[in-house]
Amino acid sequence: MAQSEPTFPISTPAAILIGAVLVSFAILISNGVIKLGGAGLGAGTTGSAPTQQQAGATPAPSVYQNVTAGNLPTLGNNNAKVLVVEWADYQCPFCEQFFTQVEPQIKKDYIDTGKIKFAFRDFPFLGQPTSDPAGDESANAANAARCANEQGKFWQYHDYLYSHQGQEDQGAFSKDNLKKFASDLGFNTDQFNQCIDSNKYAKDATDDMNAGKAVGVSGTPTVYVNGTQIVGAEPYSAFKDAIDKALASAK
Repeated sequence: MAQSEPTFPISTPAAILIGAVLVSFAILISNGVIKLGGAGLGAGTTGSAPTQQQAGATPAPSVYQNVTAGNLPTLGNNNAKVLVVEWADYQCPFCEQFFTQVEPQIKKDYIDTGKIKFAFRDFPFLGQPTSDPAGDESANAANAARCANEQGKFWQYHDYLYSHQGQEDQGAFSKDNLKKFASDLGFNTDQFNQCIDSNKYAKDATDDMNAGKAVGVSGTPTVYVNGTQIVGAEPYSAFKDAIDKALASAK
């Protein structure tokens, strides 16, 4: 008589562990973008979503209205007819990829030449809040960059953060490290440290994230070129094409 195959029942602790792992995958990494799975962050928010395409038709780029530059300093020509807005998380590796591989080319071709206005907005959703607010490194970093802005050094600190990115919530953007960065950059550390310890701009960063949700942001990086949405770490050519089309339309 053939023996039946042995079975290995999953213990209750193991089942709980597997369930926790599955829940952790609610944050998805796909096509060069980190986003929330399921309904996504954008579910239930308002915004001018694109019209649905007919089955089999080539989807048109998603275009959203009411995309603004926010309240952080911008780069380029403040009066430019083309506005490029990036929503990003300082811990997001694809945002770091955009920073190192795409943004320098956009700067050279469009920002430095005065053709566009470029803005950064916070979307600090990767940090894991704990009973200790200091454990949420995405929120800490967003607050810290805004603290740097008090001293007129937002972009300098923004660049330094992406140049010193580590593993998510493993201490790279602890409050102590964020303070050290400011010291390394020659900031007024007393002013900066007080700003960090008080989480002075935490609400501003959250407001930026909510503004992103309202115009269709569900992951990072998400970039808008005069409202046309580009999601993920796309090659420079994708951004160049969108910017050139926006410039042509703005003439």
